[in-house]
Amino acid sequence: MFLYTPGITLLSSVPCVPAMSSPPAYPGIRISGCWALGAEGSNAESLDRLLPPVGTGRSPRKRTTSQCKSEPPLLRTSKRTIYTAGRPPWYNEHGTQSKEAFAIGLGGGSASGKTTVARMIIEALDVPWVVLLSMDSFYKVLTTQQQEQAAHNNFNFDHPDAFDFDLIVSTLKKLKQGKSVKVPVYDFTTHSRKKDWKTLYGANVIIFEGIMAFADKTLLELLDMKIFVDTDSDIRLVRRLRRDISERGRDIEGVIKQYNKFVKPAFDQYIQPTMRVADIVVPWGSGNTVAIDLIVQHMHSQLEERELSVRAALASAHQCHPLPRTLSVLKSTPQVRGMHTIIRDKETSRDEFIFYSKRLMRLLIEHALSFLPFQDCVVQTPQGQDYAGKCYAGKQITGVSILRAGETMEPALRAVCKDVRIGTILIQTNQLTGEPELHYLRLPKDISDDHVILMDCTVSTGAAAMMAVRVLLDHDVPEDKIFLLSLLMAEMGVHSVAYAFPRVRIITTAVDKRVNDLFRIIPGIGNFGDRYFGTDAAPDGSDEEEGASTS
Repeated sequence: MFLYTPGITLLSSVPCVPAMSSPPAYPGIRISGCWALGAEGSNAESLDRLLPPVGTGRSPRKRTTSQCKSEPPLLRTSKRTIYTAGRPPWYNEHGTQSKEAFAIGLGGGSASGKTTVARMIIEALDVPWVVLLSMDSFYKVLTTQQQEQAAHNNFNFDHPDAFDFDLIVSTLKKLKQGKSVKVPVYDFTTHSRKKDWKTLYGANVIIFEGIMAFADKTLLELLDMKIFVDTDSDIRLVRRLRRDISERGRDIEGVIKQYNKFVKPAFDQYIQPTMRVADIVVPWGSGNTVAIDLIVQHMHSQLEERELSVRAALASAHQCHPLPRTLSVLKSTPQVRGMHTIIRDKETSRDEFIFYSKRLMRLLIEHALSFLPFQDCVVQTPQGQDYAGKCYAGKQITGVSILRAGETMEPALRAVCKDVRIGTILIQTNQLTGEPELHYLRLPKDISDDHVILMDCTVSTGAAAMMAVRVLLDHDVPEDKIFLLSLLMAEMGVHSVAYAFPRVRIITTAVDKRVNDLFRIIPGIGNFGDRYFGTDAAPDGSDEEEGASTS
């Protein structure tokens, strides 16, 4: 079925009837201000013609493509905060994404408005996890001779050979699988990659934009949707003039000379021919709001097919399985049982709830410390005698609390661990989709060698806890150095975390068997944060934080 509207065309393999009398030089027909591409544009043979033959000579020109700038990790819209460095939102019982991310390719000439279109799509999509990957990050490392050419503006940065397509393909594959990647940061002043690379993570949607986004067949196979931003050459020239004069200190004559000698020939030879492989061609770039609206509608339908309720999936997994060996429950002594009786009682005053919760937290953390690695050591007593003892065999202990309830465990951790470092994670559950969403992250530097105490007061489905563990893994903390501590857990949450991350140590004071239809722990404690902080309780008396972490 063929669908079109003024300014955009979703493509099929059936050519359309022309509405204008001046067809382009490539297979395709213009309809109501947009290009509809015929079946010829999708053949493998036509792709071969897009790629220059090996050994093609380079036309020397000055660097004119947009400079690579580190993207801000957050994009705030009227509806939500979007984490543009990405986070894997879909998990199965193995702790991996159940569906691959939806990858969009954005191609077009330099200064055509690709990045602006990408941001407009991100805002309109209203999904929490998006990665914006720029091709500018993947220029090859130059040789000494090429560095010299670049210094004299004689190196062609718009040729396909200037890009590291192998690194692009491997990076995009990992992102689609929900894995974290290191992306180079290219310095166009020195024409080299910077020492520090930036970290990106898996996401719902990946947008890959660049002038050569469609110039590699392997890369094309990874893209679920290909969009070509077709902006008039005069507009692109005006944008280049404004940018290069105001941002790069160049004169008008130099910019025009570069455009005529290098940019325009590169567009005609390498970039414009890739329009034939695009699924959608958007004339006028970011000014074409009708086109962007239709793109977003089409993407929403695609994403709905991939949608997975995290909590529903976790609820159906591991039922009737034995509790994992990585779980350790504080011994249920009369004292522990008595404190649980007090904090579970709905008639308990706030002061008593806080007092006995703190006592349980202290016992829980002291119990958890017994699982840290210790080694033999000998010290001398004040009486001059040797004592064969034990000492901590790790580098450092770091505590990470899942806000807001998890932060109530920080004083107990500080009381028993000298010089402990503290980080925080805020994870909220989207009430419409049931997906955990990362809203805030602050971790100490260089935690990869630390033993990390991850703290949350109640864990029901385990969705937020799993995401928090994934965050730590993305920061190179080994799985077997992560300790998840919670005052109360549901069996579902225990199974979810343990089977997703089998080397994470799970430590709690009690495990309740059931959750209700709203995924609340039964019999449970109630909304721990509201009872502890004295805020208004959630209407359903849930165990989870309303507007905060939902594990």
